[in-house]
Amino acid sequence: MNNHALKKPTKSIPPQPRARTGLVLGMLCFVYVLNFLDRQLLSILAKPIQDGLGITDGQLGLITGFYFALFYCFIAIPIGWLADRTNRVKVLSAACVVWSAATAACGMANNYGQLVMARMMVGVGEAGGVPPSYAIISDYFPRERRGTAMAIFNLGPPLGSALGVAFGASLAASFDWRMPFYVIGAIGVITAWVVYRVIAEPERGGQEAVVEVMMPAQPAPGFFKTISLFFANPILLLAAVASGAANFITYGTANFATLFLMREKGMELGDVAIWYALVVGIGMSAGILVSGRLIDRFGSRSKAAYATIPALSLVLAMPFFLGFVWAPKWESALLFLIVPMFLNSFFLSATVTFVQGEVRPEQRVISGALLLLVMNFIGLGLGPTYVGMASDFFRESYGSHSLQAAFFALAPMYLIGALLYFSLARLINRRTVTTGGPKS
Repeated sequence: MNNHALKKPTKSIPPQPRARTGLVLGMLCFVYVLNFLDRQLLSILAKPIQDGLGITDGQLGLITGFYFALFYCFIAIPIGWLADRTNRVKVLSAACVVWSAATAACGMANNYGQLVMARMMVGVGEAGGVPPSYAIISDYFPRERRGTAMAIFNLGPPLGSALGVAFGASLAASFDWRMPFYVIGAIGVITAWVVYRVIAEPERGGQEAVVEVMMPAQPAPGFFKTISLFFANPILLLAAVASGAANFITYGTANFATLFLMREKGMELGDVAIWYALVVGIGMSAGILVSGRLIDRFGSRSKAAYATIPALSLVLAMPFFLGFVWAPKWESALLFLIVPMFLNSFFLSATVTFVQGEVRPEQRVISGALLLLVMNFIGLGLGPTYVGMASDFFRESYGSHSLQAAFFALAPMYLIGALLYFSLARLINRRTVTTGGPKS
């Protein structure tokens, strides 16, 4: 007999009432709305902030992209490791306080350097927001309902973006660009307290299938071992890189869309608060909900669906994105933009659900953090930085249409992302054939 202690059969916790799981999911989604709203507020108010502080497109790309992602991505790893070993709800609440206070500090900035520092602290706080939420959801919902639950949670980005556009632009038009940062920061601090008081920490792995046999207990791997296991798995690594390519498009577009519509398509701030907010809110929300249902339906038949669905969505979205960039007026540009807004986020719920199902329950937070590290360093860190620098580069040749040229230069990433996801599907199918196991 080996020296490992025997692990008793694992028992699933009693199913939680749907009303209770719905409340938890709704609260986590609201926190994600605030998380994304705070993250996108700087991009939404780019035009008045540029006018007030005198910053260039390249500087805007750095502060909304690379500088933010540098802290957001890498701080998420130790926070994820800590959350896997402590109370995930407490980690989430503390993180919400930090990013909300830093958001308010963004409104106090009087120059670019101060804005950079406040923005970096927003990234530090938001690093502890999404990975613990992924793991909490996975332990509240069984596998057959998890894709839809993740899709509902991932309504945070479209709702946060839409509310940021509508609420932020309206407040900025009525007062100034600083006021939205103060108001939204205060709401976040209150929300953190509510999360701490209301959400109960679930049992890790409580929604997994019951283990029928006696098995040796395995000690949880250490911090660096967990990281190495993730990156040594070619399927998890390719899933992270493919999601990063898709996120490159998402953030590269989102962080400059309002500036593009106002500068090159003649849109006013009041129009942005209504029409662009509707396109973002309806288009992205519908896409995430539909993708979640597709994942639950086809993912149970073949795990390759977690990759083929995002791949096809990117291929279909590309011509409509080009139409958005080409359209001469903001009205026609928004009509084209509805389709990419619907399709661009299909990758998110698919990849997150896939990765959460591929790792052990006690590794879910840090695995989610590692996924976000790659996804957001490529997408959030490099996407806006690329578009901003490309706009500065094209300014000499294209003048006031430099941002349009930068968006055209972004379009090939749709094909790159699709090819990466098709490669992931092939790798998943190859593993299924090699192991001889079922595809679901």
